[in-house]
Amino acid sequence: MSLTFAPTGESALPLHALTSETLEPWLNAQDEAVQTWVRANGFTAGAGAVLVLPGASGGPAGALVGLGNPADSDRRRFTLAAARDKLPEGPWALQGVLDDEERNEAALGWLLAGYRFARYARAEPPKAMLVAPEGCDAPRLEAIARGEALTRDLINTPAADMGPSALEQAARDLAAETGADIQVTTGDALLRENFPMIHAVGRAAEDAPRLIDMTWGTAGPRLTLVGKGVCFDTGGLNLKPGASMALMKKDMGGAATVLGLARMIMALNLPLRLRVLIPAVENAVAGNSFRPGDILTSRKGLTVEINNTDAEGRLVLADALALAAEGESDLTISMATLTGAARVAVGPDLAPFYCDDDGIAAALGAAGAGVRDPLWRMPFWAPYETMIEPGIADLDNAPGGGFAGSITAALFLRRFAGTTAPYVHFDIYGWNPTAAPARPKGGTGQGARAILAALPQVLKL
Repeated sequence: MSLTFAPTGESALPLHALTSETLEPWLNAQDEAVQTWVRANGFTAGAGAVLVLPGASGGPAGALVGLGNPADSDRRRFTLAAARDKLPEGPWALQGVLDDEERNEAALGWLLAGYRFARYARAEPPKAMLVAPEGCDAPRLEAIARGEALTRDLINTPAADMGPSALEQAARDLAAETGADIQVTTGDALLRENFPMIHAVGRAAEDAPRLIDMTWGTAGPRLTLVGKGVCFDTGGLNLKPGASMALMKKDMGGAATVLGLARMIMALNLPLRLRVLIPAVENAVAGNSFRPGDILTSRKGLTVEINNTDAEGRLVLADALALAAEGESDLTISMATLTGAARVAVGPDLAPFYCDDDGIAAALGAAGAGVRDPLWRMPFWAPYETMIEPGIADLDNAPGGGFAGSITAALFLRRFAGTTAPYVHFDIYGWNPTAAPARPKGGTGQGARAILAALPQVLKL
């Protein structure tokens, strides 16, 4: 992978970023040979188009990259990143009419385009490098790119190599890298330590269930991140059909995203106290699988009727959120690939989130728009509370009827998050179904960059 900027001091070729509106003014300022070359090659500054400019000695003298029509900019995230694989080897210096926000977006997109998942097959990194544009916070952008790469690697790794024990090792590696403390409760110890629903969901798997608890920082406001770590989801005894099981290696996308976000926070040494909680399980099928109709007693003491063993993510998150609520926190955020209903509602690109605090929600929405990490606020709709109350137990893990699946899941989780700290829940997808600039097909983080950008305002850092 190539997730850093070119070393400073190197002689770099100019990379002119042009829109369809700025192309002609730029061309008019060039000599006749350049104008002839650009027009002869039919370059019109279409989004992602690249044209290398020849030098007198035959080598490249620079290049043009198209940003497309400015009116369509919201439809194209990280357009400049599409140029990276098309440019010759060497350092490049971005030039053009970009403002500070656009330069940061372009530079981050360039870094993210350097990601390659090469664990199982050789993948050549791009050879073109970018000098950090003037006005960009290069260390911050590199930290974000490394955090996103961690998230992508974890999601892309199949469950045979990314079970609960491997996810624990990834957290331990991150703790060793950053100086964080980590504790892990595994197997039957979960029952002794009162995490009964994490144990119930994961007990049928050969790779034992566990709760990962990582802490970092000694001063500042307290941030708690809780990530769903279902490393593979067969659906349990409510077995998924084959087509629905195909992408279930990504069902730990919430855990992968909070680990990537934690890496960003710690690399940037933000002045806060961080706690990361990850219930890591595999929802497997065996003689000791938990069953439809079972009633589980949670860490909080609330009883839960199991109407579908394929609604297991909210169960493991519930015990982790109950633990978080027992401690001190100024903000608690859960992230999970939780419901298909969220995908039906907003598709794969948008990360829906739930929050009762209008100020925090507004800060997250604005931050997501500013860093091109789009979010969509959903409602904790109180009238639907009755849908998760089955009567035979305190809560129902899978209400029937097919309505408002993402909302009822969020309401379920809110019952465990407590009331002492603001709570935000993200129901993410964690996967790009098609490749886009800086966003290859496969695992992806959603919401992490928006949260990172919003933290100074939300936590008053």
